[in-house]
Amino acid sequence: MRRLAPPSALLGFLVLLGLLFAASYAVGAAAGPVAPWMRPSSPSGTAPGDGGGDGGGGMHGMAARPGGGR
Repeated sequence: MRRLAPPSALLGFLVLLGLLFAASYAVGAAAGPVAPWMRPSSPSGTAPGDGGGDGGGGMHGMAARPGGGR
């Protein structure tokens, strides 16, 4: 039975990888959206490239954010 088990170092690595993933996900969820002023370009909720919109190349909503500055 011992021969079928993976090495303990591999198990430790996988556990550490899982913990790091969970921690990074929690930090990202707590931080919130990166650019909250950016909104989808189509108010109807259709995805770009599905026939709707004006075919502007996918750069909609990239205008300067309200308030100017950086």
